[in-house]
Amino acid sequence: MKKKSLIPETRVKNPEPKKKDNSWIIWAAWADRITFEEIQKKIGKNESEVIKIMRRNLKPSSFRLWRKRVHNTSIKHRKKFKLSRKKMGEKIRISDIY
Repeated sequence: MKKKSLIPETRVKNPEPKKKDNSWIIWAAWADRITFEEIQKKIGKNESEVIKIMRRNLKPSSFRLWRKRVHNTSIKHRKKFKLSRKKMGEKIRISDIY
């Protein structure tokens, strides 16, 4: 029988998979806040390789949904994300004046 620890164990609904597996790449590609640049730094796979992995491992309809989501959102690329945040900040400042 396993001894219980004094530190409580946090259980997550969808825990982060191991980085050695393709499931981590799929998990990171679906995550909104993980950019392709971060995936490349951690795993060494660029955007086109991630797309190929996603195409092989997802159902066709799931892949199309993911591609549409990634294409429409600017979060998956660090440069686009910073630009969109800058534009959003400008809109907020303009709306505060009027």
